[in-house]
Amino acid sequence: MLALVAPPVVAFAVLTAVFVFQRPAPAAAPVEVPAADTLAPPPETGLLVHVTGAVAQPGIYRVARGLRVADAIAAAGGLSADADRQRLPNLAGRLKDGEQVRVPSIKGGSSSVRSTAVNLNSATVEELAAVPGFSTALAQAAVDYRSHYGGFQSSRELVTILGMGVAEYAQAKRYLRV
Repeated sequence: MLALVAPPVVAFAVLTAVFVFQRPAPAAAPVEVPAADTLAPPPETGLLVHVTGAVAQPGIYRVARGLRVADAIAAAGGLSADADRQRLPNLAGRLKDGEQVRVPSIKGGSSSVRSTAVNLNSATVEELAAVPGFSTALAQAAVDYRSHYGGFQSSRELVTILGMGVAEYAQAKRYLRV
């Protein structure tokens, strides 16, 4: 009878030993593969263009490739009141990296640059607003400050007292005197 019971017991013991002492294979780290629709080319860096002249905020702007001159002018805040609309650059022209877009002024010929300095303590709102870097609101604030506090000691007070931007002041200071 032992001959009949021993083989199945031995077989069971061997299978149990194999199951208990068997080492599992190390699991491989899962590799994530992004879906094809989530892959996108890196974004284009765009173009740098310099917008000058009779625009609201002259300066250097980064715009997307393929945009037109009209888009660069819009990035600079649009045309100013003194822009010469009869002599605008080609608004449909495609922009190139490093291009300068010049918007002519009615007052200043081919640009909005003044030829004479304006006295900050006696100029009218209209005269100050025509200075590059000035807005009509800032010109009005300068005239109001002058009437309440007796005038400016230095043109730098436009920045320190009235809050004019440093870039705008850098544009305006050569056209001002006190």
